Amino acid sequence: MKRTLCFAKRNLKEIVRDPLSLGFGIVLPIAILVLLSLINSNIPEEAKNNMFEISKLAPGIGVFGLSFIALFAALLISKDRGSSFMLRLYTSPMTGGNFILGYTLPLLPMAAAQLVVCFAAAIALGLPVSVNLLLCVAVCLPITVVNIAIGLISGTCLNEKAVGGLCGALLTNLTAWLSGCWFSLDLLGGTFKQIAYILPFANAVDAARAAVSGDFAAIPGKLWVVCVWAVGLMAVAIVLFARKKKLK
Repeated sequence: MKRTLCFAKRNLKEIVRDPLSLGFGIVLPIAILVLLSLINSNIPEEAKNNMFEISKLAPGIGVFGLSFIALFAALLISKDRGSSFMLRLYTSPMTGGNFILGYTLPLLPMAAAQLVVCFAAAIALGLPVSVNLLLCVAVCLPITVVNIAIGLISGTCLNEKAVGGLCGALLTNLTAWLSGCWFSLDLLGGTFKQIAYILPFANAVDAARAAVSGDFAAIPGKLWVVCVWAVGLMAVAIVLFARKKKLK
């Protein structure tokens, strides 16, 4: 465990050295939050459209912002794989699980910080202050692990250039369209909605919204799907990394 923590500390330093990417992962979700809130303020009351209400919008955008964590994870591990640093680490007694945990740990507080900043912006836009916001941060932990695992799998299998397109453009767009973070999936319905709820993103948004609204009974029914994906993808990441290590 000591080796894992030392490795995690090193990875945290690598993340902090890239403030531009960190800032982008925080600023873009907030910009979208402000833009959609402005749109909501100009929707006539008689339209009875609550799609962009801040209580629904904030947790959705919070989950969307976590998709950028996958890019940080993918870039971190792919850069290491392309350097002699990883070759030296392969000779250490660390297992695939130690490596993956070492990459995961420093990304968790980063995700929590993103959520805190997002909710702080939402409070300024009218979201009521509540202890439920802290619960929402905890509820978002499984989808954070999902995104980290996707990034680690991508970084283990692909080079630095390839992961930028996969975890940057593709994953963020999939999260936006398949999570219902800023529109209701009922508008599309049918097969699209069914597929969306097989995947973790829409379930994560629903669980986050339930946490913010205080609908605690609705959280487990959505969160278990996200947890299954988190455990499964993290297991895949460990196995793939262990195989790569053996091949070296």
